[in-house]
This record gives sequence, C-alpha cells and structure tokens, in this order.
Amino acid sequence: MKFLIDAHLPPSLRQVIAAAGHEAIHTLDLPDQNAAKDGVLNRVSMAEQRVVITKDTDFYYSHLLHGRPWKLVLVRTGNMSLKATREMFEQHLQDIVVALESCTLVELDQKKIAVIA
Repeated sequence: MKFLIDAHLPPSLRQVIAAAGHEAIHTLDLPDQNAAKDGVLNRVSMAEQRVVITKDTDFYYSHLLHGRPWKLVLVRTGNMSLKATREMFEQHLQDIVVALESCTLVELDQKKIAVIA
C-alpha cells in the first residue's frame, strides 16, 4: 500500500511504514514541500492511489463529500512526542492496512482504529 503523510505528522513515519513493507512519502517530498495545498495532496492521492495520513479534518469532509483523497487515515490525537507517534503507528499499521483493503476512511487514536467509511 502507498501512503502520503501530511505536514502535521513527522517525516520519520516514512521509515515506520517502509519497515512494514509499504511505500510512503511525506509532504516534504513534494515540490512545494509542507506548503503544498490540500488540493495538491488530493491530486497526488488520486493519481497514485495513495492513502493520505493527516490530522487535518478538512480532508475528512472532502473525502466524505467528494471522495478525495483516494483513501484516508485521520489521526485523532492531541500533541504527542515523535516516539509516541511512531509507536502508535507501529502498533496499529497492520490493522490500518487490513481495514483499508475494504474501506476508504479510518480514524486512529492512541488506543484503537475505527472504520468510518
């Protein structure tokens, strides 16, 4: 599975995702880097079938109303340390991937994932 990590999340998540056998890019890898607009992330997601991982609820509404981005992981946590964020993804990534095989939107908090759509 291919992922696109939004600017609100650490670039080091690329390594966590890659270690699990998946591909990931961060907004820092895009031409406008962390200044990339939501529309650009949506276009990349749709064109490359990438799951957007974000804390930005604008993507939640865009996905529900317009089907963009292609698939979405909405992270519903407050501020967390980099270590805690990586550990949360290490713990839940396999369940996220399984859920995204049959759905398009999951929410992730510190303890669980929830399938939304």
